[in-house]
Amino acid sequence: MRLSSVFLTASTVVSQAVASPVLKRDTEATDRANAVKQAFQIAWDGYYAHAFPHDELHPVDNGYDDNYDGWGASAVDAISTAAIMGNAQVVDQILNYIATIDFTKSNETTISLFETTIRYLGGLLAGYDLLAGPAANLVSDKSLVDALLTQAQSLADSLSYAFETPSGVPYNNLLLNSRGNDGSTTNGLATTGSLVLEWTRLSDLTGNKTYGEIAQKAESYLLNPQPAWTQPFPGLVGSNINISNGQFVDDYVTWNGGDDSFYEYLIKFFVYSPSRFSEYRDRWLAAANSTLEYLLSHPVPQPDLTFVNIWDNGTLISSSGHLTGFIGGNFLLAGSVLDRQDLIDAGLAFTDSWYATYNATATKIGPEGFAWDEAGVPSDQKTFYQVNGFYITSADYVLRPEVMESYYYAYRVTGDEKYRDWAWDAFVAINSTTHVGSGYSGIENVNVAGGDGFDNEQETFLFAEVLKYAYMIHADDADWQVKANGKNKFVFNTEAHPVLITS
Repeated sequence: MRLSSVFLTASTVVSQAVASPVLKRDTEATDRANAVKQAFQIAWDGYYAHAFPHDELHPVDNGYDDNYDGWGASAVDAISTAAIMGNAQVVDQILNYIATIDFTKSNETTISLFETTIRYLGGLLAGYDLLAGPAANLVSDKSLVDALLTQAQSLADSLSYAFETPSGVPYNNLLLNSRGNDGSTTNGLATTGSLVLEWTRLSDLTGNKTYGEIAQKAESYLLNPQPAWTQPFPGLVGSNINISNGQFVDDYVTWNGGDDSFYEYLIKFFVYSPSRFSEYRDRWLAAANSTLEYLLSHPVPQPDLTFVNIWDNGTLISSSGHLTGFIGGNFLLAGSVLDRQDLIDAGLAFTDSWYATYNATATKIGPEGFAWDEAGVPSDQKTFYQVNGFYITSADYVLRPEVMESYYYAYRVTGDEKYRDWAWDAFVAINSTTHVGSGYSGIENVNVAGGDGFDNEQETFLFAEVLKYAYMIHADDADWQVKANGKNKFVFNTEAHPVLITS
């Protein structure tokens, strides 16, 4: 569908209420869910045999890396998915390991505050919320569950010096062993604005308000951006913040990687605690309204597709990528929670459009980067562009989850079976194309049958996100599942770790 501009305000009342769909459960769905569980087990067995307790498996040659701090990122990223799948054996393996991690030092020279927060802190907190709650039956030794919270606190204590800056905007690139940093003068929008959910949840669980307060102080500069020119449209802000004074230094606006999860967390933080964080809802609505009013774009050959432009100091750039595919799910979550059919319609338009990027390629997997600017179409992609409405700018696929994520929200909110079919087709394509050696690997070219080679890296978010969303869309209803009526018990962080909502 072609999406027209819609004005979105916190006070708008829409007469058409969001209806709760009837979600079907049948033998086919059960078989699909079991197939995803089997893929999870393959990925885990390969990692556990050849890479554990390092961060990531190299499935082609059975090697490993420590790209995410060296604390076993794949294991921590896998715990919430293993719990949701009811995989008691893997849960037990991970729990016994997590209790032994020393979060006061890292064998990596530089670590990312953002990546560590979303993977490790998010994984530990979600593991605790699930295994002390609706998945408690999976664990016999409750002290191991308690250790998740103890370890989360230890990790946050090690990282918290990052916020000790003149403004409170943290350094992202940390030299943990010396409590230093890389000397950066700026931090990014997503790396600053995607910390509040995890750090505030830790405060709420431990009673130590400091964790949440330091993350929320950093976020305050993003909610009230200065100087004014760095917010070219209401709610939409630049991409980089001065660490010393909290002021933005540009007006480069995008929902793409680097900025994406800042906007994602605005609505999710409101969902986490509506009574405390209504300002975040209002800022998300402002950003959504401006996006629909100023940044929407429809490719000339395929005007029914709806993508989102980049704004670069007055210039619109018709380029996007796989990372931005989460936007459909984000609008759908907002629409269900706020009882807004217009937001749901927008989310479905985005989801349908990113589906087109999957459906067009030889592997039926979407590319890392694509564009739809007619002036920039490569000569060897002119026919592809005319048929599909976009051309590929980066052909690789690194096991990203964002499009699967939006399919999940679309199904849970609407009950339309086509989204389960799309998710299944995507899973089959990913499973058949990226499975190599002892696990799964990114591929070099989605528009070449077979993927045209492997990057030899089984990303941690295969466990945390791709396989979780692919499973949950076919699984029974449960406390952690997204609810069409917006009455959710959990909210997912940007790494798809479910955090228990405060009521």
